[in-house]
Amino acid sequence: MLSKPVLTVAETTRILEAARAEAEKNQWAVAIAVVDDGGHPLGLLRLDGGAPASAYIATEKARTSALGRRETKVYEDMINNGRTAFLSAPLQGTLEGGVPVIVDGQVVGAVGVSGVKSDQDAQIARAGIQAVAV
Repeated sequence: MLSKPVLTVAETTRILEAARAEAEKNQWAVAIAVVDDGGHPLGLLRLDGGAPASAYIATEKARTSALGRRETKVYEDMINNGRTAFLSAPLQGTLEGGVPVIVDGQVVGAVGVSGVKSDQDAQIARAGIQAVAV
């Protein structure tokens, strides 16, 4: 039997706090979602002034990243480069801003951010992940 690390409440909290710090440092009103490796929500934070829709979008970006085992930017680039058939895939968060959390070479979850430009969303997600980098 194999065993793997998992995100706990402690790691989820550290990710959310670090991502929040990055967003607030830049005065970005965003939503930040953390999911497990199956795309199930572990934590969500919508900063003051963040659009209600950003909470949904952040969760979908995180879910897509966890299930696909890659950054959502890969999907956005694929679609923008002409592979429009991918739009029929059963994933809704195909915009940049979803980043997997990788521990010991295994995806243990993902962070999704929504509310500013896509590359800024990804910047915030990566800052959160750095809080649990090993």
